Amino acid sequence: MTRTLVTGSAGRLGRSVVTALSQAGHEVIGIDTVAGTPAHAAATMPADLADLGEAYEVMTRFRPDNVVHLAAIATPFSRTEGVTFRTNTQLAFNVCEAAAATGVGGVVVASSPTVIGYGTPAWTPRYLPIDEEHPTEPWNAYSLSKQVAEQVMTTFARASATRFAAVRPCYVVAPEEWEGAPTQQGHTMAERLDRPELAGVSLFNYIDARDASDLVAALLDRLSVIPSGEVFFAGAADALARAPLAELLPEVVPTTAAAAPALTGNAPAFTSAKAERLLGWTAKRSWRTELAEA
Repeated sequence: MTRTLVTGSAGRLGRSVVTALSQAGHEVIGIDTVAGTPAHAAATMPADLADLGEAYEVMTRFRPDNVVHLAAIATPFSRTEGVTFRTNTQLAFNVCEAAAATGVGGVVVASSPTVIGYGTPAWTPRYLPIDEEHPTEPWNAYSLSKQVAEQVMTTFARASATRFAAVRPCYVVAPEEWEGAPTQQGHTMAERLDRPELAGVSLFNYIDARDASDLVAALLDRLSVIPSGEVFFAGAADALARAPLAELLPEVVPTTAAAAPALTGNAPAFTSAKAERLLGWTAKRSWRTELAEA
């Protein structure tokens, strides 16, 4: 049985990843500083992975075959900029360092679409939909920390026998949030649909946590046959919007006006075509199938 260690196992994505990997036959070890890791985990341990010694201890104690690194300060501006940058970058480095040094076979690091740089008045997409080749322009500590995490990942991919990859999950929606539970920002998914300015700041991107977890599982299965150091977007197949983004995006984000006409129908602003091509993965869920009111 494959032993997979999941950091941030009690988070909104971590819970679904633990469940999906357990159901796929992995022996899952959950690592988090807070309670909430699903009972599907074979073992759990609280550990401060920002301490390199603790990161090494976790790897040497459990000797995982793979690591899925999700632990981080999860949203921009939820902590001071210095704390956010220091914590997220140190976590990424420590996990990659300890995993590579102890012979872990594969590591998947969670990044974010925010590395693209949307959210400032002057930001303009080079093209739409956005893929992994689009230039990155981080503008706050959170998005910068995620870009550094990707660079840490690619550095270790070049320098070690461990196989690495990064995933940029779009706005993660936990299963209970479709039923009306508050999201990270405190409002509901129905409100994100009814008030375009809420979802518009992230270009109407989203993904069901279960779909993101399925991508992680597919990626772990394919790490040995794809180039080490690849980066993948993970998003739903449609936008979190009641109107086509070709119409809606220029209203909410005026700098997208030139590129928006390339988005036809319900197409999202981010494409996961690379994940489909290399991993055989596509998102199965959308707000149309999961939202209670829909």
